[in-house]
Amino acid sequence: MRSLKLDTPKSLSQRVMQRLRQAIIDGEFALGAAISEEMVANSFGVSRTPVREAMGQLQAQGLVVIRPQVGSFVFTPSADDIAALCTFRIALEPKAAELAFRHDRDGAVATMSEAIAAMEPAVSARDNIAYGRADAAFHEALFTHCGNRYLVESYQLVSGRVAALRTNLTSPIDVRTRTSFDEHRKLLDLFARGEFAAFEALMTTHITNSGVVYAKALKVEALKVE
Repeated sequence: MRSLKLDTPKSLSQRVMQRLRQAIIDGEFALGAAISEEMVANSFGVSRTPVREAMGQLQAQGLVVIRPQVGSFVFTPSADDIAALCTFRIALEPKAAELAFRHDRDGAVATMSEAIAAMEPAVSARDNIAYGRADAAFHEALFTHCGNRYLVESYQLVSGRVAALRTNLTSPIDVRTRTSFDEHRKLLDLFARGEFAAFEALMTTHITNSGVVYAKALKVEALKVE
């Protein structure tokens, strides 16, 4: 029998990756921005090797695009990417909600309620980062409590990109109006009562509207560059 070993602590590259991932999600690096390996290495006080490994992990998550001989850049989705992303979420999130209701209704309601409680002060303070984090927690709760690891793994493929798009593009609008906040409260109410036809309809509208905002905002940014 092969000897068994305890898991080692998180590697340096994993810690660098997690910090860069959060920086991208929080908008510290704008969509499409260049990320200098040298700058990151100097900032973290590490060599370029763990930074390069972290970039590779972020590329696998779709958050970074590495162009050989050119550099590393934060992802920038196309209109087709946004449409595909929204279609993916519309297919997965209502199903995850139904499973979460059956598997751990009380836990899901508690987590979603906590997220909504965090949204309220974020709207008042117009804190788009705090709002974006709470928004992400609300949607992720459906998967955390669904009891199906394959659905969880599927959502993890896009969760970082969705979170980054929220913070960069929709949260600045959401904290100036209560439309998104009110929709989340209604979604929680429908979920808690098990009204899944209405939940799916509202979630579809919610995600579709987000996609429209993403596309418009990216088009505006593209025009600025031109």
